[in-house]
Amino acid sequence: VQLQASGGGLVQAGGSLRLSCAASGRTISSYRMGWFRQAPGKEREFVAAMSGSGSSTFYADSVNGRFTISRDNAKSTVYLQMNSLKPEDTAVYYCAADIRGWSTSRAYEYHYWGQGTEVTVSS
Repeated sequence: VQLQASGGGLVQAGGSLRLSCAASGRTISSYRMGWFRQAPGKEREFVAAMSGSGSSTFYADSVNGRFTISRDNAKSTVYLQMNSLKPEDTAVYYCAADIRGWSTSRAYEYHYWGQGTEVTVSS
């Protein structure tokens, strides 16, 4: 499975962005999917996850209520809608996938990773 993240950019605080993660090489309809981010000088952190069935989603406390993860299996694409962005959301965002279906926030439980897309939120 190859993952290609896109949609990052520069946005003002309070604005919105939608990140996309397109998968190729294998259908991901039953794969769990996750989004993680890494800010400069900080460790990678969990952002959002969705189970393979799509019935379960959960978020980091810092983004809960502002970000939404979703998937379009017909397009083999997972999205991260980010609203009410804050300067502290500035980071490189990575999508991840794993054949095991239950959702998890633990990065080591994702086997496939995209290359990252950069999000910068100005104050």
